[in-house]
Amino acid sequence: MPSRSSLRLGDALVVLGCLCLVGTVVGGAALAPPGTTGTATDNTSGDVRETLVGVQGVGSYHDGGSVRYFDGTEERWRESSAPVYFDVTQLEDGRVLAGYMAGGYEECGPYESPCHRTGYRVIDPEPSPEVVEEWSFPVRTRVASEVHDVEPLPGGGVVLADMEHERILIVEDGEVTWEWEASTRYDAPEDPTTEDWLHINDVDRIGDGRFLVSVRNANQLLVLEHGEGVVEVINEDPDGDTDDPTGDPSVLYHQHNPQWLGDGAVLVADSENHRVVELHRTDSGDWEPAWVLEGAGGQKFDWPRDADRLPNGNTLITDTRNARLVEVNESGRVVWERQLDYRTLPYEADRLPEGETVGGPTYGDGGTANAGGGNVPVLTPLLRLASAAVRLPLWVSELHVFTTLVSLALVGSGVVLRLRRRFR
Repeated sequence: MPSRSSLRLGDALVVLGCLCLVGTVVGGAALAPPGTTGTATDNTSGDVRETLVGVQGVGSYHDGGSVRYFDGTEERWRESSAPVYFDVTQLEDGRVLAGYMAGGYEECGPYESPCHRTGYRVIDPEPSPEVVEEWSFPVRTRVASEVHDVEPLPGGGVVLADMEHERILIVEDGEVTWEWEASTRYDAPEDPTTEDWLHINDVDRIGDGRFLVSVRNANQLLVLEHGEGVVEVINEDPDGDTDDPTGDPSVLYHQHNPQWLGDGAVLVADSENHRVVELHRTDSGDWEPAWVLEGAGGQKFDWPRDADRLPNGNTLITDTRNARLVEVNESGRVVWERQLDYRTLPYEADRLPEGETVGGPTYGDGGTANAGGGNVPVLTPLLRLASAAVRLPLWVSELHVFTTLVSLALVGSGVVLRLRRRFR
């Protein structure tokens, strides 16, 4: 039979583990650096920054979405009639074009009613924000079927990325006038609507009849030309596999919202690599990182999904799982920040009045700027995994993960010692 000393040791381990866990939570929150506690900070020295934001959800990827307008760090208006919003663009007349997903529709085409539909909405912010126009189509499921991006075209009409059927569409006066199907390049499943096949999540017009397309699941960007099809691939499959042409994940890994800076340069939110990267075309035709930013303000990025090079030379970044917007200069120094509630999932942000431009200042071959802290083996992947599953407070770091594991180990050891005494 275990001795009383082992029982006392078990009790001590449980108490020590609990104290360690409480200390981790209380101490971590109390010592949290500025910008990780849900407050708004504005380091602009009086500069006014108008920012339009598409929020995918709050506490969920499929609920609590909104379109928000910030004047500096102060929220001026919000439209939240759809559970999910994605890309947002201010039109010339001041209205806002936004990709969205919503449920409860009766017109469902081949699907059972009620169903979800996805497409775009036009929001008039004056005198109070309301949806004044909508175009949509039914989807089999609300997961990985949304229109993540819609962009206005010169002379009218819009171009949008359809993840349900994995295609690029041009819509004019409510009718589809042109489309490009990804099955012309990639080996398609029998029915793309039954699985998250390619996850085409972005399309930008970069010239007359030319579009930049983000194919997330292939880790690739395509330059698509009206009438010609794909004319260039950024991050081609290094193995030359024609059946599964997937790009090198060390270059791009499940990226979002690329911005065409000009021929030979593109800025990308390299989401699953948790960084922002500027790629340049080399003399050999390959694309390589010329500038990499892994964090800002002493905080590593966590699933950034938008990065815009601004006319002033800075970069506006949507750091999704950290629930913040940051503007940085080329060295990675934060010059403006807007922290949202930590459960908020911002998708994309535009600095007004220009929005996301085609073409912009490029950075030199400067390598990694401010990394915002290095990666810790084992602990960093665990932190990423936990933050993807649960909305952790923004101050949680690898140190807190380590002390939590130690706490759980102490409690577990103490419980084991007590159970051994009970059952022997």
